[in-house]
Amino acid sequence: MAGLDDLVQLFGPAPDRDPSPDDWAEVEGYVGSALPGDFKAFLDAYGTGSVCGELVVFHPRGSSPLLDRMRKIHESFGQSWRRDSDEYPFRFHPASGGLISWGYDHSGDEHFFWPCDPDPDSWKIVTNINGAAPVVFDGRFTDFVLAFAKRLRDVDPHHGIDPAALEFLEPEDLNELAERGEIGPVEPSFEPF
Repeated sequence: MAGLDDLVQLFGPAPDRDPSPDDWAEVEGYVGSALPGDFKAFLDAYGTGSVCGELVVFHPRGSSPLLDRMRKIHESFGQSWRRDSDEYPFRFHPASGGLISWGYDHSGDEHFFWPCDPDPDSWKIVTNINGAAPVVFDGRFTDFVLAFAKRLRDVDPHHGIDPAALEFLEPEDLNELAERGEIGPVEPSFEPF
Protein backbone atom coordinates (compact mmCIF):
# COMPACT_ATOMS: atom_id res chain seq x y z
CA MET A 1 0.00 0.00 0.00
CA ALA A 2 1.37 3.36 -1.05
CA GLY A 3 1.77 6.36 1.16
CA LEU A 4 2.79 9.99 1.06
CA ASP A 5 6.48 9.01 1.07
CA ASP A 6 5.96 7.14 -2.22
CA LEU A 7 4.38 10.23 -3.80
CA VAL A 8 7.17 12.50 -2.51
CA GLN A 9 9.70 10.10 -4.02
CA LEU A 10 7.82 10.26 -7.34
CA PHE A 11 7.04 14.00 -7.47
CA GLY A 12 9.90 15.42 -5.44
CA PRO A 13 9.71 17.49 -2.28
CA ALA A 14 6.45 19.26 -1.60
CA PRO A 15 6.36 23.07 -1.83
CA ASP A 16 6.77 25.00 1.40
CA ARG A 17 3.24 25.17 2.81
CA ASP A 18 1.75 25.93 6.22
CA PRO A 19 -1.47 23.86 6.41
CA SER A 20 -3.73 23.76 9.44
CA PRO A 21 -5.96 20.91 10.65
CA ASP A 22 -8.72 23.54 10.71
CA ASP A 23 -8.49 23.72 6.90
CA TRP A 24 -10.58 20.54 6.68
CA ALA A 25 -13.26 21.35 9.28
CA GLU A 26 -15.76 22.99 6.93
CA VAL A 27 -15.32 20.36 4.20
CA GLU A 28 -15.69 17.47 6.62
CA GLY A 29 -18.69 19.19 8.21
CA TYR A 30 -20.31 19.35 4.78
CA VAL A 31 -19.46 15.71 4.02
CA GLY A 32 -20.54 14.59 7.50
CA SER A 33 -17.39 12.51 7.94
CA ALA A 34 -13.64 12.70 8.07
CA LEU A 35 -12.01 12.30 4.67
CA PRO A 36 -9.29 9.71 3.96
CA GLY A 37 -6.10 10.56 5.84
CA ASP A 38 -3.74 10.01 2.89
CA PHE A 39 -5.83 12.38 0.74
CA LYS A 40 -5.63 15.13 3.35
CA ALA A 41 -1.91 14.53 3.96
CA PHE A 42 -1.13 14.76 0.23
CA LEU A 43 -3.14 17.96 -0.23
CA ASP A 44 -1.75 19.51 2.94
CA ALA A 45 1.74 18.82 1.56
CA TYR A 46 1.22 19.75 -2.10
CA GLY A 47 -1.94 21.90 -2.20
CA THR A 48 -4.27 22.47 -5.14
CA GLY A 49 -2.68 21.48 -8.42
CA SER A 50 -2.20 19.03 -11.22
CA VAL A 51 -0.62 15.57 -11.16
CA CYS A 52 1.32 14.92 -14.39
CA GLY A 53 -0.50 17.82 -16.05
CA GLU A 54 -3.64 15.67 -16.12
CA LEU A 55 -5.22 14.88 -12.72
CA VAL A 56 -6.47 17.99 -10.88
CA VAL A 57 -6.90 17.95 -7.09
CA PHE A 58 -8.20 20.62 -4.72
CA HIS A 59 -7.22 21.72 -1.22
CA PRO A 60 -9.83 23.46 0.99
CA ARG A 61 -7.72 26.65 1.06
CA GLY A 62 -6.48 26.50 -2.53
CA SER A 63 -7.02 28.87 -5.43
CA SER A 64 -10.09 26.75 -6.28
CA PRO A 65 -11.40 25.62 -2.88
CA LEU A 66 -12.40 21.97 -2.55
CA LEU A 67 -15.74 22.71 -0.86
CA ASP A 68 -16.90 25.04 -3.65
CA ARG A 69 -16.10 22.38 -6.23
CA MET A 70 -17.75 19.62 -4.20
CA ARG A 71 -21.00 21.54 -3.92
CA LYS A 72 -21.05 22.32 -7.64
CA ILE A 73 -20.27 18.74 -8.74
CA HIS A 74 -22.66 17.10 -6.26
CA GLU A 75 -25.50 19.35 -7.41
CA SER A 76 -24.75 18.83 -11.11
CA PHE A 77 -24.26 15.07 -10.90
CA GLY A 78 -27.17 14.70 -8.48
CA GLN A 79 -29.49 16.35 -11.01
CA SER A 80 -28.22 14.05 -13.75
CA TRP A 81 -28.72 11.05 -11.49
CA ARG A 82 -32.31 12.04 -10.76
CA ARG A 83 -33.01 12.17 -14.52
CA ASP A 84 -31.32 8.82 -15.29
CA SER A 85 -31.32 6.93 -11.99
CA ASP A 86 -31.78 3.58 -13.75
CA GLU A 87 -28.66 4.17 -15.82
CA TYR A 88 -26.14 4.94 -13.06
CA PRO A 89 -25.39 2.64 -10.10
CA PHE A 90 -24.22 5.33 -7.63
CA ARG A 91 -25.88 8.24 -5.90
CA PHE A 92 -24.12 11.48 -5.00
CA HIS A 93 -23.60 13.35 -1.77
CA PRO A 94 -25.65 14.38 0.21
CA ALA A 95 -27.56 11.12 -0.39
CA SER A 96 -26.62 8.45 2.13
CA GLY A 97 -23.56 6.60 0.80
CA GLY A 98 -23.38 9.08 -2.09
CA LEU A 99 -20.15 9.68 -3.98
CA ILE A 100 -17.97 12.54 -2.72
CA SER A 101 -16.15 14.62 -5.33
CA TRP A 102 -12.40 15.22 -4.97
CA GLY A 103 -11.04 15.96 -8.46
CA TYR A 104 -11.10 15.49 -12.20
CA ASP A 105 -8.79 14.82 -15.11
CA HIS A 106 -8.38 16.56 -18.42
CA SER A 107 -9.87 13.55 -20.22
CA GLY A 108 -13.26 14.62 -18.84
CA ASP A 109 -13.39 12.07 -16.03
CA GLU A 110 -14.61 13.02 -12.54
CA HIS A 111 -13.14 11.28 -9.48
CA PHE A 112 -15.05 10.55 -6.28
CA PHE A 113 -14.67 8.83 -2.96
CA TRP A 114 -17.22 6.09 -2.39
CA PRO A 115 -17.96 6.06 1.37
CA CYS A 116 -18.59 2.31 1.39
CA ASP A 117 -17.03 1.71 4.83
CA PRO A 118 -17.32 3.50 8.18
CA ASP A 119 -13.53 4.00 8.09
CA PRO A 120 -12.69 6.73 5.51
CA ASP A 121 -9.26 5.16 5.01
CA SER A 122 -11.08 2.13 3.53
CA TRP A 123 -13.17 4.09 1.03
CA LYS A 124 -12.85 3.21 -2.63
CA ILE A 125 -12.45 5.59 -5.55
CA VAL A 126 -15.01 5.78 -8.33
CA THR A 127 -14.12 7.35 -11.64
CA ASN A 128 -17.04 8.61 -13.64
CA ILE A 129 -15.69 8.11 -17.14
CA ASN A 130 -17.08 10.57 -19.62
CA GLY A 131 -19.61 8.62 -21.70
CA ALA A 132 -18.90 5.19 -20.20
CA ALA A 133 -19.72 3.12 -17.14
CA PRO A 134 -18.03 4.17 -13.88
CA VAL A 135 -14.88 2.35 -12.77
CA VAL A 136 -14.21 1.42 -9.14
CA PHE A 137 -10.61 1.52 -7.89
CA ASP A 138 -10.21 -0.69 -4.83
CA GLY A 139 -7.43 1.15 -3.07
CA ARG A 140 -6.47 4.28 -1.23
CA PHE A 141 -6.02 7.74 -2.74
CA THR A 142 -2.22 7.47 -2.80
CA ASP A 143 -2.44 4.09 -4.57
CA PHE A 144 -4.74 5.66 -7.15
CA VAL A 145 -2.41 8.61 -7.79
CA LEU A 146 0.62 6.31 -8.14
CA ALA A 147 -1.28 4.06 -10.59
CA PHE A 148 -2.48 7.13 -12.53
CA ALA A 149 1.07 8.53 -12.85
CA LYS A 150 2.50 5.11 -13.76
CA ARG A 151 -0.11 4.64 -16.49
CA LEU A 152 0.85 7.99 -18.05
CA ARG A 153 4.58 7.26 -17.71
CA ASP A 154 4.34 3.83 -19.34
CA VAL A 155 2.42 4.69 -22.53
CA ASP A 156 3.63 4.04 -26.07
CA PRO A 157 6.01 6.70 -27.47
CA HIS A 158 3.37 7.59 -30.08
CA HIS A 159 0.47 7.73 -27.63
CA GLY A 160 -1.79 10.65 -28.52
CA ILE A 161 -1.47 10.36 -32.31
CA ASP A 162 -4.04 8.77 -34.57
CA PRO A 163 -2.26 5.63 -35.89
CA ALA A 164 -3.33 6.52 -39.43
CA ALA A 165 -1.46 9.84 -39.14
CA LEU A 166 1.85 8.18 -38.25
CA GLU A 167 2.69 7.36 -41.86
CA PHE A 168 2.53 11.07 -42.76
CA LEU A 169 4.80 12.34 -39.98
CA GLU A 170 8.56 12.58 -40.29
CA PRO A 171 10.78 11.49 -37.37
CA GLU A 172 11.65 15.15 -36.61
CA ASP A 173 7.90 15.94 -36.39
CA LEU A 174 7.43 13.11 -33.90
CA ASN A 175 10.45 14.32 -31.89
CA GLU A 176 9.05 17.85 -31.78
CA LEU A 177 5.63 16.62 -30.60
CA ALA A 178 7.32 14.52 -27.90
CA GLU A 179 9.50 17.46 -26.77
CA ARG A 180 6.39 19.63 -26.39
CA GLY A 181 4.74 16.87 -24.34
CA GLU A 182 1.91 16.41 -26.84
CA ILE A 183 2.57 12.70 -27.37
CA GLY A 184 4.17 9.83 -25.55
CA PRO A 185 5.01 9.17 -21.92
CA VAL A 186 4.51 11.83 -19.26
CA GLU A 187 7.11 12.36 -16.56
CA PRO A 188 5.62 12.16 -13.06
CA SER A 189 5.16 15.66 -11.67
CA PHE A 190 3.00 17.87 -9.51
CA GLU A 191 2.32 21.48 -10.49
CA PRO A 192 0.62 23.64 -7.85
CA PHE A 193 -1.73 26.41 -8.91
